Amino acid sequence: MSDIHQNYIGGAWADGEGVSRNINPSDTDDVVGLYAQASAAQLDAAVVAARAAFPAWSRAAPLVRHDALMRVSAAIAARRDALGDLLAREEGKTLPEALLEATRTAQIFAFFAAEALRVPGDRFPSVRPGVEVEVTREGVGVVGIISPWNYPLQIPAWKTAPALAYGNTVVFKPADLATASAHALAEIIAGAGLPAGVFNLVMGRGSTVGQALLDHPKIDAVTFTGSVETGRKVASACAARMRKFQLEMGGKNPLIVLDDADMKTAVDCAVNGAFFSTGQRCTASSRLIVTEGIYSRFAEAMTERMRGLVVDDARKAGVDLGPAVDQTQLDQDFAYVKIGKDEGAKLKLGGERLNRATPGYYMAPALFVDADNGMRIAREEIFGPVAAMIPARDYEHALAIANDTEFGLCGGVVTTSLKYAQHFKRNAEVGMAMVNLPTAGVDFHAPFGGRKASSVGSREQGRYAVEFYTTVKTAYTPA
Repeated sequence: MSDIHQNYIGGAWADGEGVSRNINPSDTDDVVGLYAQASAAQLDAAVVAARAAFPAWSRAAPLVRHDALMRVSAAIAARRDALGDLLAREEGKTLPEALLEATRTAQIFAFFAAEALRVPGDRFPSVRPGVEVEVTREGVGVVGIISPWNYPLQIPAWKTAPALAYGNTVVFKPADLATASAHALAEIIAGAGLPAGVFNLVMGRGSTVGQALLDHPKIDAVTFTGSVETGRKVASACAARMRKFQLEMGGKNPLIVLDDADMKTAVDCAVNGAFFSTGQRCTASSRLIVTEGIYSRFAEAMTERMRGLVVDDARKAGVDLGPAVDQTQLDQDFAYVKIGKDEGAKLKLGGERLNRATPGYYMAPALFVDADNGMRIAREEIFGPVAAMIPARDYEHALAIANDTEFGLCGGVVTTSLKYAQHFKRNAEVGMAMVNLPTAGVDFHAPFGGRKASSVGSREQGRYAVEFYTTVKTAYTPA
């Protein structure tokens, strides 16, 4: 394999200073591709190009931006099957999930193409006679995008699409583990006819390219999705430069199961939320808070369902869970299984290494019972297929446990009681509340985000994205 996938800077493809090998986590003998590693100087070149392109792009007619994003959306839809297969191959997400993500990516660009035509504004009389006030929104400038590996098409899309729709230019740094999907998306955007410099792709290590992006004085805003630790570094760097920033970070999301819950619904929600996508999503429900009357029956029903889950190559038919994304993540998953045992929780099922036909990072999904909310497996984000069942006396006790966390991304309740459902939606300390649905699963036209240590800044997705990607201008003129 000799072809190196290049960076995209100022409308041209460019080699980097080094090369990374993208490895298939379902089959570590399979090299997905070779990807150029940008230098700090190339990051600077991308910012310079984006800065030069901003005035014309931000002042272009809204239909220009609409049409460009629609071309991107159509191209993604046309390549859906290939994109889904590539995503599953490089990240380990099952093929059905990967195909859904590719479809969702096309939908995101189509949604924000329409938003480019309806940027909100206002006009009203001043309190002074003969003066009119006009309120408009303008692009912020050059937006730095730092995205994670777990949704390598969808998250870059929900950052890039609104940035471009509202007249910003983009410097996109993807996660080093997910360069294949990012590069494929960049190829599509590059082929959509955007002016040179409007969109730039710089691949590489966070310590090199990511740090150079944060240190660059000509970046006007940074949107980041990743770990809390890295998010704090992003916030500190942006605050030092008085730069706008948006952070989506971790979660330790609760799913409350009440005595009156429908058992099938409860198990469906828990298995989907805790284990699908190999638990590698910030919306995973890794804390299952179950009231005493249903606790034992729910534990047995969960165990029965888990025994039927198929863990194998992400691209095989009939697979429920793929591998962990790499050895580091797999080691972390195993480490937390040991931590849970050492803390005194009972490992009900799973948590062992699995061998398959191809060498990969496979682990059986793990369920702990009789956990306590003070344990590390209930406090810290694992980002793997590990869930802890925590007993609760009643709904009030369960809600108190659910809210007792530094995170606040999402949470769910399974109940047939309208009273408890309504109370949970109002009193759960989360940004997104689910009733009788898995915690993982959000719409592209609705706001995404949380509170506490999960999120900082305005919401992503939907019409609420305009808050981050624009700045408000108030103009006064004689009426």
